[in-house]
Amino acid sequence: MNNAGWLNNRVWLNDRMPQTLYISQLLLYFRGVFGLLTLPALGSVVLFGSKAVAAVVILLASFGALGGAYGIANTRKWGYQLGVAAAFTPFVIRVQVALDFGLGDALSYNAIGLLFDLALVGLLLHRMSGEYQRLYFR
Repeated sequence: MNNAGWLNNRVWLNDRMPQTLYISQLLLYFRGVFGLLTLPALGSVVLFGSKAVAAVVILLASFGALGGAYGIANTRKWGYQLGVAAAFTPFVIRVQVALDFGLGDALSYNAIGLLFDLALVGLLLHRMSGEYQRLYFR
């Protein structure tokens, strides 16, 4: 038997969970990867009055989404909590856009992204997801 047997217990995607958690894992991975890929192109984005703050928020949200998806796949409570926090991050950014430019701009900016944000939050906070993580997550 090899010494790296503990590595075999970790998964990136767990398809044995309820479909709400399975799809939320996929959406969190997509959000994290695309957030990291678009970070260099966001040089002109200002959030809370600073470009550096915008970059840090997007970087933390991306790593939070990736970590949350990995934690959910491995049935960890911290992963579920991190995933929920990462799912709400775009709404914080939209509130800041609403304060700076008005509610119309906050709702019309990246409307399809808003639908995915709402879907992810809905999947994570769904009764089936909450009950499953309460019973089976460590």
